[in-house]
Amino acid sequence: MTDPAPRTPPPYRLLSRRSWPEARFLADVLRTETVGGGLLLLGAVIALAWANSPWRSAYADLGDWVPWPGGHALHLDLDLATWAADGLLAIFFFVVGLELKREFVAGDLRDPRRAVLPVVAALGGMLLPALCYLTVTLAAGGTGLRGWAIPTATDIAFALAVLAVVSSHLPQGLRAFLLTLAVVDDLFAILIIAVFYTADFHPLPLLGALVAVAAFALLVQRRRTWWWALLPLAGTAWALMHASGVHATVAGVLLGFTVPVLPSRTGAAGLAERLEHRWRPISAGLAVPVFAFFAAGVSLVDADLAGLLTDPVVIGVALGLVVGKTVGVFGSTYLLARFTGAELDEEITWSDLFGLAMLAGIGFTVSLLIGELAFGAGSAEDERVKAAVLIGSLVAAGLATAVLTRRNRVYRRIFERENRDSDGDGVPDVYQEETA
Repeated sequence: MTDPAPRTPPPYRLLSRRSWPEARFLADVLRTETVGGGLLLLGAVIALAWANSPWRSAYADLGDWVPWPGGHALHLDLDLATWAADGLLAIFFFVVGLELKREFVAGDLRDPRRAVLPVVAALGGMLLPALCYLTVTLAAGGTGLRGWAIPTATDIAFALAVLAVVSSHLPQGLRAFLLTLAVVDDLFAILIIAVFYTADFHPLPLLGALVAVAAFALLVQRRRTWWWALLPLAGTAWALMHASGVHATVAGVLLGFTVPVLPSRTGAAGLAERLEHRWRPISAGLAVPVFAFFAAGVSLVDADLAGLLTDPVVIGVALGLVVGKTVGVFGSTYLLARFTGAELDEEITWSDLFGLAMLAGIGFTVSLLIGELAFGAGSAEDERVKAAVLIGSLVAAGLATAVLTRRNRVYRRIFERENRDSDGDGVPDVYQEETA
């Protein structure tokens, strides 16, 4: 009797479905971010309409209003637009910090095999846009080189809002990949902001900010959720980080990193999950839309449209978002599959991934923030960056819509199968079949 031939191990599949607990958490996140994306789009549309209306001076005056002129000693005599960028966005980056911590401890980034795809795709999706921007600006004589990082960021809320508008029911594997890609993308963006866009560095306030973060960490690690202690510590860390010259939103990320993820001994959900559930609606429903309202109001009245569309900064940003992101995300994923022997999950095609890569070219929140840091809020270059980000994001959204809606009928069938619950026990059948 001959020994049976050794069984060939199944190929590792990219973009495979997550477990049911992860899928349920992902669905809650995507639902909140989709609503937030709609509010973001609304804020941007109102800003554009107001900035190009006969009352545009009132829009500019509102953004320039300083609510606390006496805060000069603490570097807090900021106008409303800056409070939105430095203050409210700290909430957004706090949620990003919670997401990153959860992904590294309990999510896809915990498993090296699952982490390699979003990390490689995010790196490719940042390097290629930066290369596109640098190529265009260097060819034009080096004008605007400081803005090289503007087209490197993906706006997950904007992207999900586009999916909601076109009624695309992407399979869970693709949606999970898009979310994890955006989280890793945010991590690299935070590092870029901290390293390349820090001006007038002051070490003592930074040291004080780190002390406040450490005190915050001590309380949350001991599961002490006293709001009367945590909120003042977070505010102190933010204010001192702002005074140090490091962008204040970095404080939000550091605070998010300190929160424990794993469940308590009693089996209660991890503190990071609970805080994310509490703060994500504030981030998606308030912080990001208000920032978009103040950041997206570019006035095209009396603008030289021909000069705008031939400006190297505008071309570099738009080309980076539309071409650089698509080639970077899709190309790096394809090369990873080619050299590792991995395969796409069943029912997912390379055209699906190509459409998702185009969707990653929607850059808004972080792109506008980096534009302000690179050229200064309200500067002529900053106004051109706003126009470029809007143009590039809209083109990327249109192209992604054209690609993804071609298979919308297939996506709907996959979505219905992934959510079918025949026995009504709250767990879709497909997850019970996999564990049976």
